[in-house]
Amino acid sequence: MSETVRVTFVDHGAASKGSSVLATSGQTLLQAAHAAELDIVATCGGRGRCRSCRVKILKGDVPPPTVQDTVQLGHEAVRERFRLSCQTKLVADCTVLVAPPRAEVGHQILGAATRFLPDVGVPLDSGVEKHVVVARAPTEERHQTSDLDEVFSTLGDDLSRNVPLDVVRGLPSILRKQRGLITVTTFKNAIIDVEAGDTSRQKYGMAFDIGTTSIVGTLLDLDSGEQLAAVSDMNPQATYGGDLMSRIAFAQFDEKNLATLRARILNAINRFIAEACSQANVAPEHVYKIVIVGNTCMHHLFLGIDVSYLGLAPYAPVVRHPLVVSAKELPLKAAPNACVCFLPIIAGFVGADTIGAVLATRIDESEKIRLIVDIGTNTEVVMGSRDKLMACSAPAGPAFEGGQIKHGMRAAIGAIEAVAIDNDVRCKMIGDAPAIGICGSGLIDAVAKMLDAKILDSNGVLRREHRESLPPALRARLRDTENGPELVLVCSEQAGNGEDITITQADIRQLQLAKGAIYSAILMLQRVMGIVDDQIEELLLCGAFGNYVNINSGLRIRLLPPLPPKKITYAGNAAHLGAEMALLSESTRDRAYAIAQRIEHVGLAEHPDFQDLFVEALSL
Repeated sequence: MSETVRVTFVDHGAASKGSSVLATSGQTLLQAAHAAELDIVATCGGRGRCRSCRVKILKGDVPPPTVQDTVQLGHEAVRERFRLSCQTKLVADCTVLVAPPRAEVGHQILGAATRFLPDVGVPLDSGVEKHVVVARAPTEERHQTSDLDEVFSTLGDDLSRNVPLDVVRGLPSILRKQRGLITVTTFKNAIIDVEAGDTSRQKYGMAFDIGTTSIVGTLLDLDSGEQLAAVSDMNPQATYGGDLMSRIAFAQFDEKNLATLRARILNAINRFIAEACSQANVAPEHVYKIVIVGNTCMHHLFLGIDVSYLGLAPYAPVVRHPLVVSAKELPLKAAPNACVCFLPIIAGFVGADTIGAVLATRIDESEKIRLIVDIGTNTEVVMGSRDKLMACSAPAGPAFEGGQIKHGMRAAIGAIEAVAIDNDVRCKMIGDAPAIGICGSGLIDAVAKMLDAKILDSNGVLRREHRESLPPALRARLRDTENGPELVLVCSEQAGNGEDITITQADIRQLQLAKGAIYSAILMLQRVMGIVDDQIEELLLCGAFGNYVNINSGLRIRLLPPLPPKKITYAGNAAHLGAEMALLSESTRDRAYAIAQRIEHVGLAEHPDFQDLFVEALSL
């Protein structure tokens, strides 16, 4: 029979204060923390494959360390009672120091560029219309009429007679204010709001790109296309896993966990709507249309759709066609009158964000072959022209976001973002702050420079046997440890957290797996479509991570095909731009559906030669 134990979680640097929770023996420390709504991040989804959920046991008994504890943390840390909270089961009352002490602040999130969308050829036909009319309340009993009948009598005959109940409830008082002067708001010929007076100039919408790692949103004026506010932050679901499969595994066949992930994203979007409206001094009731893009998993989780079978072959989504849902139905309480539009999905791991990127880059209208690479924990690749489009996805995993990298972190203040190596190593940190870790762009840059300096061979092996041929300063940085060789990028004396910032042999392997997945996906599309490198007119790097990759370093490590650098373009947050375009233009939203019908999905695992391509793509 399970016993109840008390766990006290202590924040770093505040050992005298803590939060005590009751848990069940046999639960992991991570489960106890999440049940108590304490955010201990588990980038790998609690599978013991990273060190993000590490804690230190200050008091009380815990089981002996697991193999994963030792592999991820090292023998010395385990002896000092550090553990992975996802692997440590509770056996008695204990006090736990919540690590890591690293404070990842000032995250670099690729937000929305300030642009005037009509200038890039977006027609302003949002589908939201405001009709200012005078509708008199019924005055004679003999007339068989009603308040709603009187409203419809002032409007065209093509409007739907299905009116939301809350709109009907508000009609009696609205119709009898200001002598019947009202503003009727419609979306696609259906009434969504009725207000007293003339509010015709107040017509707004929001566009959101919900990524696995971050969320970006903008508030736009639907009449002019002007951007009024921008909001962004990290995706709060990341506590439960850094990549899609970790989130799916957390929610798989577990309605409670599905509800937990859904609540996190709904609360975040509600907060963003309120924040954007506050910035622009806009009433949330006047936000009438919201367009959301995201990968298939984010799409399903937002809607509360079971993702269990999305994580099992054949990885089929529950729904692919575009959806329009009322904000009240979701519920998005911050924008009660909005219609929420979801762009169509291509396949299980190629979602509406890819459709947004195609809309923004217009490769579906291109005469020549172009290539979209939207790099993230799940990387989407689209190749083709107006004649044919093909797409696939590559499970790059969280390495580019710092997951499963010993000193990995997201792009935040203190992260190494660029590296130079000659006779020694020089690092550039975000915010020019002392180094506390390394982000994805820094990892790519470091490995590229290590190849150039012959510290690393093309198989990804640190060349310890050639240590003596290196300059003295580099020779001293390349060292052996109980967990394998590593290169010291920043010594503890110069670091912001008092420990050496290193790249390990295991880190390089994780990078090879991530970049190999992406490059092999590109190679597979080239093979299926019969396209050689010279035929690719342009490669567009999209997404939160893709726009921070050093192009030359990406080419050097074979993350990208061997194209001239001038053919590789940063395309910004193309998925979000596509969402904005669909927000302002119903004809563009219709085009999104046509694009989704055209794109042919390529399932990489279905091709017998994919494994050979993947192995080929691992080399540096």
